[in-house]
Amino acid sequence: MGRDDQPLLRVENLSVRYRTPTGAVDALRKVSFELGREKLGVVGESGSGKSTLGRAILKLIPRAGQVSADRLEFMGRDLLGLSEAEMRSVRGRQITMILQDPKFSLNPVMKAGDQILEALAVQGGNGRREGRKRVLEILRAVRIRDPERVYNAYVHELSGGMGQRVMAAMMVVTNPLLLIADEPTSALDVTVRMQVLAIIDDLVSQRGMGLIFISHDLNLVGSFCDRILIMYGGRVVESCRAADLRNVTHPYSRGLLESLPSIEHPKEVLATLKRDPAWLAGP
Repeated sequence: MGRDDQPLLRVENLSVRYRTPTGAVDALRKVSFELGREKLGVVGESGSGKSTLGRAILKLIPRAGQVSADRLEFMGRDLLGLSEAEMRSVRGRQITMILQDPKFSLNPVMKAGDQILEALAVQGGNGRREGRKRVLEILRAVRIRDPERVYNAYVHELSGGMGQRVMAAMMVVTNPLLLIADEPTSALDVTVRMQVLAIIDDLVSQRGMGLIFISHDLNLVGSFCDRILIMYGGRVVESCRAADLRNVTHPYSRGLLESLPSIEHPKEVLATLKRDPAWLAGP
């Protein structure tokens, strides 16, 4: 097996527990998977643990959360064993994350280009002139037609789709190996959503990256990703190839599919998902 065939990320029994005045809350329950240079979709309802999974990989869980795992390795490196200073050499350089709404993720008092340049500066070795040239190149790579204008724009001067492209540019300017995209298109209309997805797809395939694509949209993940993890209550209840999404067997997975409207097969009444407490205990 060649080096490019080795998994980028290995996760075994990753758990996150929060202590609250009313008792412990398990946000993640023994999640296990491997990720190569592929697009992995993570789907489930709000509160299923999707975003917590992305933040746990980056070690961005608040101090109130207790994180444990038998293995959390990136490129053979034990992430749980890294200090915060060592983790900063991974976070933002080798693993990056696109968040849901650029209006809340980008700095409103900095020009868009300067924010991307700041992300590039973590690598060091680039003067401002060379850095600016690199930023303009990456803005073109995310299909921005007028990169000079966008470079000098503030976030309130950008549309939602343009802001999300700036976020994508900021996350890939350091040439990471793993990109975590947390609901990157949910705030966009359908046309712009497809454009942003095409950009992410190009970046992943051309740069040989791994992608964790977090979404609540089963149809979108089924058409965009290579593999899918379906989460419920902090646990992965089922995993499958995207091509086999319609053949999932877990009652929760079937319930999610059957509750989706379909233009080809319209239903007068959509199915209501019935949850079973036993799903929290495992398969």
